Order: sequence, then structure tokens, then C-alpha cells
Amino acid sequence: MKMNTILKLEELGVFILGIFLFSQLHMQWWWFPALILAPDLSMLGYIAGNATGAFMYNLFHHKGIAVALYLVGVYTGINWLMLAGLILLLHASLDRIFGYGLKYVTGFQYTHLGIIGKGKMNAH
Repeated sequence: MKMNTILKLEELGVFILGIFLFSQLHMQWWWFPALILAPDLSMLGYIAGNATGAFMYNLFHHKGIAVALYLVGVYTGINWLMLAGLILLLHASLDRIFGYGLKYVTGFQYTHLGIIGKGKMNAH
């Protein structure tokens, strides 16, 4: 099995775990589709340039931050913190399943998983 496939399966497992944890929040399911793409609003940081864009994007797509938010929510009993952490985690896992990784300051298409988009064709 190729490493790329193994990594995608791992992310799928994280996504499924996140769905299970979401079901434990006892929130209405419409919250999930309403918020799942919200972390991509961080791409607006690219308006201020590649460095700011990469920082903002990575901040909202970092799994450690997502898990930390979720755990603080569990510890404090604050549902919206648990929800925010899960949405960030689920979104980051989906992005990685589709090959979108954390960004380098050299440009949006340069990620820790490789080059994405049109630049990929020029890289070979």
C-alpha cells in the first residue's frame, strides 16, 4: 500500500472519530454542514500577503490547536469550544484527505503534502 493511501486512511479514521465525538455533543446535525467549511475563511489572510495568509490558514488548520480547543471545552463543559475544536479537526482531516496541507509562505499552492493546483503541473 502506498504511503499516500495510508495517510488518507489515517485522516479518514480521524474524521470518523470526529463525527462520533460530534454526535456526543447532542447538538443538532445542521451545525455540522453549516460550519464545516468555516475554517477556510482563514484564506482571507492571503489578501495581506503570503506570510500572513499562510499563518492564518495554518492556525485554523492545525490539528493540535483543534484538539486543544476540544479538550478545553471538555474540561470546562463549554459546548461551543468542543464544537469549534471538532469542526477545526474535521475540516483539517477532510483537507488532508483531498491533499491540502499546511501552507508554506512561498504561496498557497505549496503545502507540507506537496504542490497543489496549477503549480503542480509546472513542478514536473
